Amino acid sequence: MNHTFDALVVGAGFAGAVTARELAERGNLRVLVLERRDHIGGNAYDCLDQAGVLIHQYGPHIFHTNNKRVFDYLSRFTQWRDYQHRVIANIPDGKTGGRMTYPVPFNLTSLETAFGLEEGRRLGDKLLEAYGPERKVTILELRQSADPEIAALADYVYEHVFVHYTMKQWGQTPEEIDPNTTARVPVFLSRDDRYFQDAWQGMPLEGYTPLFEKLLDHPGIAVELGTDALKRLDLSGDRVRVDGEVFEGPVIYTGQADELFGFQFGPLPYRTLDFRFETLPRDDFQGYGTVNYTVDEDYTRITEFKHMTGQVKPGVTTIVKEYSRSYTGAPEETPYYAIINPENNALYARYQEAAGRFPNLRLLGRLAEYKYYNMDAIVARALELSDQLI
Repeated sequence: MNHTFDALVVGAGFAGAVTARELAERGNLRVLVLERRDHIGGNAYDCLDQAGVLIHQYGPHIFHTNNKRVFDYLSRFTQWRDYQHRVIANIPDGKTGGRMTYPVPFNLTSLETAFGLEEGRRLGDKLLEAYGPERKVTILELRQSADPEIAALADYVYEHVFVHYTMKQWGQTPEEIDPNTTARVPVFLSRDDRYFQDAWQGMPLEGYTPLFEKLLDHPGIAVELGTDALKRLDLSGDRVRVDGEVFEGPVIYTGQADELFGFQFGPLPYRTLDFRFETLPRDDFQGYGTVNYTVDEDYTRITEFKHMTGQVKPGVTTIVKEYSRSYTGAPEETPYYAIINPENNALYARYQEAAGRFPNLRLLGRLAEYKYYNMDAIVARALELSDQLI
């Protein structure tokens, strides 16, 4: 056997990079990482645009976690900028003909903006009395209230915060939206207007790409960019072959599970995103990192990166508008979100069963597992898998 490596990792995003580092550092293995794109970092990749503004090429990535192991682990490879993510909804104001903004998730401050200070406080007091402070109460709970005003508030949040945004994001009508999803939409009985309440939140001080560079900087790791692993990986028999030869070492695959097996059971459905970047000759465009357009506009949100990264660059800012649509599998598209439902889960299970024929093949990550993971969750998964393999 002529392989010059002991483990193969397909993909250099968080799932692949963390696993590669662990196998090389703790497992003392020679690890080959194959990445189809011409850069490391997966969808968390960031870079300077032509105006010198640090942007997230594949949409905003905000790190947050309650997992101390994950935070401590990544802190080996980056310092952190303290950043508490705040998101506002920008919606038409039917009363004035203008627009109003308020924090999301919908909270006590949002209530006062939407209904006026006096009425908003009265409704807020009623909610606090019924449910207690600092609670995230779901639409379902509110709708089940015997108090008609509380039930009406649930309808307001559904209409102005949830349903139109979800229709744009997932391409569904209100009738098609999973009632279980609707039921989980919260109203936060607090004045804490942060989007996340996790113990650790922030942005890599120098950016995500430098974090990945340090993560993959190990003598036991070799990274090949611009390489399609599927042209070198053969699963047609009963054993994994790499470059034509049987390979017995661990193979960690973080790409699409359906593509790995040639779509033999049919393609798994995804949503993709179109990003339209604009560089503007001004210091600040919207005052926040993210503004959601929950009722109107074709785009779901606008991100302004300087608010997140803390980059000081007077006189210029870059924003991105985000449009969601169905993934077709075209070469220029990226699958971002698995469409989770019983039918799609059953289809994925067939690919999972096919992968199970190979004891040394592990599927890891959003695409490979056909699940939604936050960054911290996939780092935790990669660490757990590495524990098992080592």
